[in-house]
Amino acid sequence: MDPHEHAASAAAAKRQASERGEAPQLHRALGAWDGASLTIGAVIGTGIFLTAGDVARALPHPLLALGAWLAGGLLVLAGALSYAEMGAMYPRAGGLYHFLREAWGPLPGFLYGWTCLLVIMTGGIAAIAVGFGEYLGALVPFFSSEHTLLAVGVLRVNGAQAAALLAIALLTLTNHFGVREGAGVQNAFTLAKLGAIAVLVVGGFAVAPAVPGGWGAPLPAAPLALAAPFGVALIATLWTYDGWYALTFSAGEVREPKRDLPRGLLIGVAVVVVAYALLNLVYLRALTVESLAGTSRVAEAATRVLFGDAAARAMTAAVAVSAFGCVAATILYSSRIYQPMAADGVFFPAVAGIHPRWRTPAAALWLQSGWAMLLTLTGSYTQLFTYVTFGGVLFHVAAGLALFRLRATRADVPRPYRAWGWPVVPALFVLAMALLTLNTLQSAPRESLLGLVAIVAGVPAYLAWRRAARSSAGR
Repeated sequence: MDPHEHAASAAAAKRQASERGEAPQLHRALGAWDGASLTIGAVIGTGIFLTAGDVARALPHPLLALGAWLAGGLLVLAGALSYAEMGAMYPRAGGLYHFLREAWGPLPGFLYGWTCLLVIMTGGIAAIAVGFGEYLGALVPFFSSEHTLLAVGVLRVNGAQAAALLAIALLTLTNHFGVREGAGVQNAFTLAKLGAIAVLVVGGFAVAPAVPGGWGAPLPAAPLALAAPFGVALIATLWTYDGWYALTFSAGEVREPKRDLPRGLLIGVAVVVVAYALLNLVYLRALTVESLAGTSRVAEAATRVLFGDAAARAMTAAVAVSAFGCVAATILYSSRIYQPMAADGVFFPAVAGIHPRWRTPAAALWLQSGWAMLLTLTGSYTQLFTYVTFGGVLFHVAAGLALFRLRATRADVPRPYRAWGWPVVPALFVLAMALLTLNTLQSAPRESLLGLVAIVAGVPAYLAWRRAARSSAGR
């Protein structure tokens, strides 16, 4: 359908629903390209420009380091193949909330949404937004974290925090006025970050390498001894791929979810995997694996070696743009979790509403961003994010297993898309997430247990909302 025809049809449907007195619904305005763009934008923030050094420290060999990035990408692709089936089955806003709810019952679904609001999504928004502020501050000193703008009692607001607050507020306002508007901003920044990556990759391969590749160097240890460090490196890559499931949260706004959701999800993940592999090859043309391991801002260091200081400054700007686009994508998709929770009677009733004119979950948007802004001001998001790391991967284990349970218990539900490689590919994803969960528990037992406490604290909240909903229904 022509975009203008689709817009006219959507407007007509909206008017008819209004005339019938029906509650406003989310606007199905996202196509496959929007879905791929959202996936790319949600994943590529600042991580790939920073974490290559962490992988190189764990695996000081070019082939091993690149192998870890490719392995992480394949595991994420396995997850995308699994989630695409469930997203096409249940094309509603909420993503993992619905997968967990349909497979395991309302409480696990609620606890996921509860933890997302507490910190998984809000803490992520705060962290990425402050990262944007840090990079912006390197270009505009006013926004530097070393520049204190406000000091009242215990409250201190530096330039990076101010930039983060402005970014969150501006992007929330944009998303308030329609999913098409929010997606438009998101798409523009996705194109900008992909353009910057393409320039670095093409330029990086066009010039002579600054260092010998070292691809034929002997392995740093026996193959069996490399299993543990490979696991450490894999964890770093998986965190850098985080956000790959973003489109499932916006399934209620995908125009043709049975077709466009799997396409957008898989194309987006594939583009990210290729981009990450190419970037790492460029890094290894600029820096030895030893230098890479000792560098935190890898993209800038590689750009400086290959093209000079002016290009490195341009790369700083590109990372700021990438971070801003990632905030835009995260605000757009993650705000779609809370409205269906409220509609199911297990969250604040006011959040259940869809804005009658803009057809966006406006209350959910501002609730989420308000909490994220508070976390930005307090600076507590870093600690909270550490606490729920264990819970975050645990939910992915449960969501991966949900596909197996739904195959067994909901065999009659239409499946417009079936996970490729069933059951091996989904099983590999679940196994990888389970190993990541165990590794997190082993490496950070205190934080993991506190994270579980934060999740379990949602149980009394769930029970209270359920009682309130039953009481309201009985009136």
